[in-house]
Amino acid sequence: MVRLVPVIVILAAWLYAMVDCAMADRGRIRGGLSKTSWFLIAVLPVIGTTLWFAFGRPRHTAPPTSGGTRGRRPMAPDDDPDFLHGL
Repeated sequence: MVRLVPVIVILAAWLYAMVDCAMADRGRIRGGLSKTSWFLIAVLPVIGTTLWFAFGRPRHTAPPTSGGTRGRRPMAPDDDPDFLHGL
């Protein structure tokens, strides 16, 4: 059982990297390689997964830290105070 733990961890990381690469926006992938170049993840699971997390995975922007919903645009026009004021 102890020998299966590293295999399960590697398979889980590999599967996550494959899905993450497939779902990533092409313009945000780091490393200067295209998504098709990251096929390396499928061919070399351990090396490809490590390279994806280290050099290819897009960086996500940080959420706003203060104000909660302040600074966000309303979802619908009837929730927008500027729109309602103009009626």
